[in-house]
Amino acid sequence: MDGTVLVADDDRTIRTVLTQALTRAGCKVHATSSLTTLMRWVEEGRGDLVISDVVMPDGNGLEMLPKIGKERPGLPVIVISAQNTIMTAIQAAEAQAFDYLPKPFDLPDLMKRAARALDRRRRGPAPRTPDPRPIEGDDLPLVGRTPAMQALYRLVARVMNSDLPVLIVGESGTGKSLIARAIHDFSDRRARPFTVAGLPELEGSDGAAAVMARARGGSVVLDEVGDFPEEMQARIVRVLDGLGPSAPRILATAQTDPVRGIEAGRFRQDLYYRLAGVTIVVPPLRERVDDIPVLADHFLARAEREGGPARRLSPEARELMRAHPWPGNVRQLANAIRRLVVTSASEDISRAEVEAVLGTQPAAEPARGGGGPTEKLSASVARHVKRYFDLHGGSLPPAGLYQRILREVELPLIEIALDATSGNQAKCAELLGINRNTLRKKITDLDIRVTRRRKLM
Repeated sequence: MDGTVLVADDDRTIRTVLTQALTRAGCKVHATSSLTTLMRWVEEGRGDLVISDVVMPDGNGLEMLPKIGKERPGLPVIVISAQNTIMTAIQAAEAQAFDYLPKPFDLPDLMKRAARALDRRRRGPAPRTPDPRPIEGDDLPLVGRTPAMQALYRLVARVMNSDLPVLIVGESGTGKSLIARAIHDFSDRRARPFTVAGLPELEGSDGAAAVMARARGGSVVLDEVGDFPEEMQARIVRVLDGLGPSAPRILATAQTDPVRGIEAGRFRQDLYYRLAGVTIVVPPLRERVDDIPVLADHFLARAEREGGPARRLSPEARELMRAHPWPGNVRQLANAIRRLVVTSASEDISRAEVEAVLGTQPAAEPARGGGGPTEKLSASVARHVKRYFDLHGGSLPPAGLYQRILREVELPLIEIALDATSGNQAKCAELLGINRNTLRKKITDLDIRVTRRRKLM
């Protein structure tokens, strides 16, 4: 990797790390904490690549992108930012940044992206044509700093101005409709209609055609398409095939990947291929534990902006919220925070108050996106083990993990087997396929209470 890289960041450590890594890779590096200095270098013709932070002491890095594009067409810019929201990714894409990475970033990943940018620069990219339109929109509650959410943000930013259909897959409450709305609101179709159509709107022989006509070149969301009956799926295929040049963009949401519906004979393969130009998978909240405190703080701040009292989570309450499974995902979290803002006795929300609110909510709800009776045991164990690791943040769990996990699996297995055999240890050992003495030892080690009873048939 060779070339000259201009680095702009007000964090001395980041400037040092990037300078050392890029220099070792064969690049020349100029680093600064000032956007003014960066722009002077750009105007002087220095640099083959810019790596810039967003929030700087003397300005906003994103606002510099159109100026850089005008001054030096084709000069790639990689944006790095601690503002880990979908808005940052969308703004970077609108300003035609070469790439966007959240902080804290993975250094090897950044180096690979820098190498691609320098390679494209040498091959002579097409001139940049910055889009001068301002970004206008609400503060979307699509918040998260985990890698899964950052990848989702970048994908949304890349596809929003294409005409490809988009299939958005995720459990109830993960924010599928918000993503669909963001794709429309920040696309070049933003001034045209945005139409959401579920089963009621699509009923009847001409329901689908009427929905497409109302959209008038805007965007149509086929809501929870996985629930559509076979007849309706066939009608939608026919309508989509008959759309003309001013057709609306098609977006669709589903709680489970329609591929599973195809395998089960419940979803038409031809409809799937018309909807899945790009598939965006929205992770459930339990798979992005580090985003739970971020989202909680977001909802607390929003409640205060709307006139509610100022509230914050105590450290114990925050940890309890991280450990909760949140079967209703972000929607459930938002509702829980709304109740806590109203019911909390003081500014600091206590662990007991969180327990009281969560204790009144269902422990689980149907989540067709994961789990369920068709899930393999190995997949269920994998989810729980991953969650255990996630709960320790960036640190490793205490040593002895193997035995702890085995104990967690053995205990319910033996208890259920003993219950099924009415406490008969000989039958239980035979059922499990282990020696009776081994079973006795495990009963003692695991402190299992054995009760012999007559099974009622």
